[in-house]
Amino acid sequence: MNKFHILIVDDEWNMRNLLRIHLTKAGFQVSEAKNGQEALELLEQQNVDLIILDLMMPDMDGLDVCAKIRQTKQTPILMLTARTDTRDKVEGLNVGADDYLTKPFEAEELVARVHALLRRAYRGEAQLNKGILTFRKLKIDPAGRKVIVAGQPVHFTPKEFSLLLLLASHPERVFTREHLLYHIWGEDYIGDERTVDTHIKSIRAKFRQAGLSYNPIQTVWGVGYKFKEWE
Repeated sequence: MNKFHILIVDDEWNMRNLLRIHLTKAGFQVSEAKNGQEALELLEQQNVDLIILDLMMPDMDGLDVCAKIRQTKQTPILMLTARTDTRDKVEGLNVGADDYLTKPFEAEELVARVHALLRRAYRGEAQLNKGILTFRKLKIDPAGRKVIVAGQPVHFTPKEFSLLLLLASHPERVFTREHLLYHIWGEDYIGDERTVDTHIKSIRAKFRQAGLSYNPIQTVWGVGYKFKEWE
């Protein structure tokens, strides 16, 4: 099996070197870019499985780089930051980051987060290729726009189904309300973002009524929602 290829984007040589050592030791193939423009050019030339992207860089910061990457690619992105403010994390998630790692960090946590992101991304891709998403007693059929709980169909409105499918297609990925509004309601939507909360509440209620024994849609306080495969 080929090694997963990881791109490190950081303007500090010491940090790139530290990341390269830990990731190479863990068995990954590693490429490096010292700024955003270099990273974007490299991504045009090579296939990369995951990107580790520093938030604070001169000229083009991590948020700008992340937004440009998301215009054409869905490659998992782990954002590195020295900041702990929730607002910074929310902003990163809004432009498409999949996870955050705060500096300083332990090597074990870095490698664990990388493995987790790769599992989520490529397990989800395999499930989508098979068509039907299956999670315990819950099955979601994207083509037929059907939801089955314990063998019985459960009716969802078009928006509820689209919201559920987006979350379920990316298990454990946290979506902000703004992100969900953009993808499900469209960029021209001008209503209250609380409509997301209302739809999530309805989806959960229908799952309870159908007898689903766990709540697959979890609230991430101060950020948004994520889909959890099991309790």
